Amino acid sequence: MSSSFLRPAARALTLLLSLGVASAALAADPVTIRVGFATGSVGPHAAGANAFKEELERLAPGRFNVEMFPGGSLGGEREMAEGVQLGSLEMAITGTAVLGNFVPEMMVVDIPFLFRDYDHARAVMDGPIGDELIAKMGERGFVGLAFGEVGFRHLTNSRRPSESVDDLQGLKIRTMENSIHLAAFRALGAQPTPMAWTEVLTALQQGTIDGQENPLSIIVSTQLWETQKYLTLSNHVYTPVAFYVSPGLFNSLTAEEQEILTKAAHAGRDANRAYIDESERAGLDIVREHGMEVSRIDPAEFQERLEPLYVEMRARFGDLIDEIQAQ
Repeated sequence: MSSSFLRPAARALTLLLSLGVASAALAADPVTIRVGFATGSVGPHAAGANAFKEELERLAPGRFNVEMFPGGSLGGEREMAEGVQLGSLEMAITGTAVLGNFVPEMMVVDIPFLFRDYDHARAVMDGPIGDELIAKMGERGFVGLAFGEVGFRHLTNSRRPSESVDDLQGLKIRTMENSIHLAAFRALGAQPTPMAWTEVLTALQQGTIDGQENPLSIIVSTQLWETQKYLTLSNHVYTPVAFYVSPGLFNSLTAEEQEILTKAAHAGRDANRAYIDESERAGLDIVREHGMEVSRIDPAEFQERLEPLYVEMRARFGDLIDEIQAQ
């Protein structure tokens, strides 16, 4: 048999084999990504998660199967963070305050009155400092993709208007499981009570705690006016949220898929921030319509009471605080 006959036959066989490989790749099962977050199916976390899913499906049709688990159905934020770290959960969207238990450097953003406004906070989290924090996450078993937010936090309670430090004395205020938050509220004379968000609404209904602190986006989306009469616009802490996945998931993807995953997370971040912007625009009217009494604080009074905490934080985080404030 002539070699001229064999060459076309070999080419045909090669083509058939390559088509078979391509068909097998196309037929591969989609990668399942379970996304857990503590708040409900409506809110800033959900807005970010839904946009992440939509963008991922747009960029890589059929390659990923994203499943949503809102409302703490996979556990509290700490449990979800542990799940991602251990590889038993593919993705979570949680506050950076909880991640500070695993990534100590992350806790710098929880210093009260550190950020001036939303533009300042977002520039920091999207810039070199945010990149550095994502790198630190990588050292602790998390693959950080982007930072969104729940925004600047405010106080609510069921007992009295709270415009001054004196008004906070003895109030049982739910906080996240974060040592800086706890220290700050103790310094202000309140009784901080760390509690998973999944337990908060019941605790407020039962009177186990007097109040809580969260941005307007959460206050509105969870209808806190049902248990809270008084809202204090304090802007005392800015809370980013992190979009992050397990190293096992991320490392199983091709470089192209990793890039797609990151782009989808950025779309989630943008949608999350758009939700926050709308909540800030309309939130005050909504809470007033539902009977909440709104007051404001004098930040200088609170900052003066927190001065010992600032001394401690400067010893802990050094020049990083100045870098954030100078940006």
